[in-house]
Amino acid sequence: MDAELFPRTRTRVAPGAVHVPDWLDAKAQRALLAACREWARPPAGLRTVRTPGGGTMTARQVCLGRHWYPYGYARTAVDGDGAPVKPFPGWLGDLARRAVTEALGPSEATTAAYDIALINFYDADARMGMHRDSDEKSGAPVVSLSLGDTCVFRFGTTQTRTRPWTDIELRSGDLFVFGGPSRLAYHGVPRVHPGTAPAELGLTGRLNITLRVSGL
Repeated sequence: MDAELFPRTRTRVAPGAVHVPDWLDAKAQRALLAACREWARPPAGLRTVRTPGGGTMTARQVCLGRHWYPYGYARTAVDGDGAPVKPFPGWLGDLARRAVTEALGPSEATTAAYDIALINFYDADARMGMHRDSDEKSGAPVVSLSLGDTCVFRFGTTQTRTRPWTDIELRSGDLFVFGGPSRLAYHGVPRVHPGTAPAELGLTGRLNITLRVSGL
C-alpha cells in the first residue's frame, strides 16, 4: 500500500522465525521474477505435484538443485518429465545467507551452502495445507521470499497442525525466515488475495521462493 496508517515493521513471530516486510525492492523483485519465469520453462519446469494419496497440490512447483517430491529429493524430475533438475545458482545461495544474517543476526548465519530452491506458483484458488519442511538433512534456516499477490501465511508450532498459530500477511518483496526452534514448525497458506500484486511487477498470482540447505 502507498499510504500505511501503521507502517509494517520487522516482526519476531516465534523464536527463530522473523518476518521482514519489503526486503526486496522493486528492481530485485523484477529480476527474481524474470529468473523464475526461465526456471519454470521445460524441461523439468513447472509441474503439478501429486500426493501419495492420489490427490494434487493446488500450488504448482518447480525445483532447483534437487527435485522435491512427496517425501524426498531426486536429481531428476521423477514425478514430472524425468529431466535433470535445473542447477541452483550461486547468487541464490548468497541471497539466502544474507537473508538469514539480516533476519536472525550474524550468530545464526550458516556456513552450509544453500543448494535447493522450491518455487511454488499460486493462482487465486491455490492453497497450501499445514505441513513441515522436514525432508532435508540439515537444520539450517529456511528462507522464504514472496512475489506478486498478497497471501495469508499461517505459522504454527512444531507439535501440531492445529492451533495455536499466527496469521501473517505476506506481500510482494517480503522475507520470512524460520530456523532454530521453529525450523520444523507447521505452516501453510490458507488464502491468496488476487489482484494485489504491484502493477509494475507484471505478475498475476503469487510466487513463493523457498531456499534450503539439503544436507544431502
